[in-house]
Amino acid sequence: MPTARQALLDAALRALADRPWRAVRMADVATLADVSRQTLYNQFGTKGGLAGALLRGAAEGYLAGVDRALTAPAPDRPAAVALWTLRAARQDALVRALLTGHWAEGLPHPDRRPGSRGRTGGKPPPEPDELLALVRDRMAAASPGVAADRCEIVLRLALSCVTVPVPGDDAADSRALRLVREAARPAVREGPAVRERAGISGPSRRAGGRSHR
Repeated sequence: MPTARQALLDAALRALADRPWRAVRMADVATLADVSRQTLYNQFGTKGGLAGALLRGAAEGYLAGVDRALTAPAPDRPAAVALWTLRAARQDALVRALLTGHWAEGLPHPDRRPGSRGRTGGKPPPEPDELLALVRDRMAAASPGVAADRCEIVLRLALSCVTVPVPGDDAADSRALRLVREAARPAVREGPAVRERAGISGPSRRAGGRSHR
């Protein structure tokens, strides 16, 4: 059986699904959760405190999904995190806002003013760059041979599909994952023949390079 706090968070999400956050009343949330308004205020202090708890819960749920994705076989972990990021942002408007920093009308906004989170306090939800850094570092630690900067490229590719939506079918996801896998590959540090196969040409004579025949 959920705790009173969890019941209130679930009720707030249900209320938010029906109407914009500005129209959600604390009394409505308490009624949906079948608890007293005093219990609601004891748990969250203010409506801003409730909003902050909702956003922290969305961030924690997204990060839990990242940890699950990182249990995939090692070569597939960056792609698994990218796919989870894409799908989580499609399914949850709060996750999408936390990742992109774009707060659609009707969503609760993080209030970062000192003392704005009510009597119960609580850390503010992470900024997009903070959230990206958390995921990047987890990916790098769990993905042998993939540097942190490549993990960040993978995440930014996934976020580009969030900010510029693509059709949500498997074919579109497969195309995105091919890009992710290319970005996650270790940097090529081979000789000229490998560089030529990769499309990286050496210095030309026109540019002042010399031939070593």
